[in-house]
Amino acid sequence: MKSFVYTITDEVGIHARPAGLLVKKANEYDSEIIIEKNGKICDATRLIGLMSLAVKQGDTVTVKIEGADEEAAALEMEQFFKENL
Repeated sequence: MKSFVYTITDEVGIHARPAGLLVKKANEYDSEIIIEKNGKICDATRLIGLMSLAVKQGDTVTVKIEGADEEAAALEMEQFFKENL
């Protein structure tokens, strides 16, 4: 399992547009990708679940990746977060 911690810098957090992009990106991998905030967890391929985490600017999330392509998924998801969130 791979994981990384990221603090959201986007001024409106994970709202509809970036959440949709995140779901699309997560669906590119065979690995399971989980987003965790303050003990609440969500599958990164579930738009409504992501929105229910209510992630705002300054919040820290943990992203956990486990599966066959976890190495590539972890690197690319971390880059996605840096560029979009």
